[in-house]
Amino acid sequence: MPANLTPQYLKAEERYKQAKTDPEKLLALEEMLATIPKHKGTEKLQADIKHRISRLHKEALQKKGVHHRESDFYVEKEGAGQVVILGPPNAGKSQLLAALTSAHAEAAPYPYTTQKILPGMMPFENIQIQLVDTPAISAEFFEAELSSLIRNADGILLLCDLSNQNRSEQIEEVRSQLEKVHIRLVRVFTGTPEEGFAYKKTLLVGNKFDSENAKTNFDRIEQIYNGRFPLIPISAARGQNLEILKQKIFDLLEVIRVYTKVPGEEADLADPVILKKESKLLDAALHIHKDFAQKLKYARVWGKGKYQGQMIGKEDKLNDGDIVEFHA
Repeated sequence: MPANLTPQYLKAEERYKQAKTDPEKLLALEEMLATIPKHKGTEKLQADIKHRISRLHKEALQKKGVHHRESDFYVEKEGAGQVVILGPPNAGKSQLLAALTSAHAEAAPYPYTTQKILPGMMPFENIQIQLVDTPAISAEFFEAELSSLIRNADGILLLCDLSNQNRSEQIEEVRSQLEKVHIRLVRVFTGTPEEGFAYKKTLLVGNKFDSENAKTNFDRIEQIYNGRFPLIPISAARGQNLEILKQKIFDLLEVIRVYTKVPGEEADLADPVILKKESKLLDAALHIHKDFAQKLKYARVWGKGKYQGQMIGKEDKLNDGDIVEFHA
């Protein structure tokens, strides 16, 4: 069976061949895996790509702590999830990153100030969420290497400027550029994915809500995009609605926090296990250690909707905030 490789795959493969560092190779390989047609004719090629990705991950772990140059568009994931901030020129992406994290990028009232990506850690209750600032996207400018970062992110913040009369056009320009590299921003994806496309959960954020006519402009944005994306108006400069935004970013990740305890001792509420929603007790045990999961018999759980110390089995689902006492 012919492979019928897509143009997106071939471009990623060419970037892999030209890559000079392991992070650059890893980004290209991950995009190759995401865009390769999934059928019997590519099974061996898929397996080879997965093997190369696995090898690079292992080598990266061995090199951890050793100084080496990384790609300008690679960020190792940290915290409960990685959320990438996208937007048109002068929407206030760097200003938002500075307001939510301790990272400080160069910010100025003129477009294209941000030339490279910059990560920062946003505290939310008892966890940290990684936010990544990126260069502006417009009809005239798009860093193609950003596509790998976006594909691998756990969620997207799409920022628009509520002081700009062309805000809707700017949003569509960003979406159009991403469409060219087979990335679609969605509220939630349902149905059958189009081959080669990545669908990224997105929160649409209207910045500069303190500016003149911002309320009217946001109402118009809401008329167009309500139902297509969750929306929130903010002012990064004045801190307006930022606490609500943090909650929405956490919700975007669709994760839960589970706390573990040893029988007879108190739970450690400062260091939760981060799991995807709908995770089961077995998933939490596997997160701790594979051998531990194999020996697991049952657990007792304290949480909302459960009686205290309720006994559950491996296939029972966990909820955010559950305290789990494992019994092997």
